[in-house]
Amino acid sequence: MKKIITICMFTAFAVLQFSCVQKTKKVIIHLKLHVTGIKDIKSAGIRGDGKPLSWDKDLEMKPLIKDSLYIATFTTVTGYNFVECKFTVNGQTELNGQPNRRINFKDRNEVNYEATFNQP
Repeated sequence: MKKIITICMFTAFAVLQFSCVQKTKKVIIHLKLHVTGIKDIKSAGIRGDGKPLSWDKDLEMKPLIKDSLYIATFTTVTGYNFVECKFTVNGQTELNGQPNRRINFKDRNEVNYEATFNQP
């Protein structure tokens, strides 16, 4: 009986030890956001899942061409093959009532993503 309990405990420990680990990777994401039809832009940003992104606070994007093109680069460490996000301009989130954008990076450590504000 003692031998059976020992085997069961060892098996449970081995399953818990090795089956719950999700491999993570470091990914660098370069973003370009085109904005059309909005003048006097005060801020552009991105919100999303996984640090440094947040759904509560913008990650600031810098103007490359004022009122037209904004850029940002960030690094994330994740176990997923994608990140979900939405862009903001002047605090207004794009694509209301529509799915989040998905930036895929399976098998890549660096990705470039280009989008136009409020156009899926």
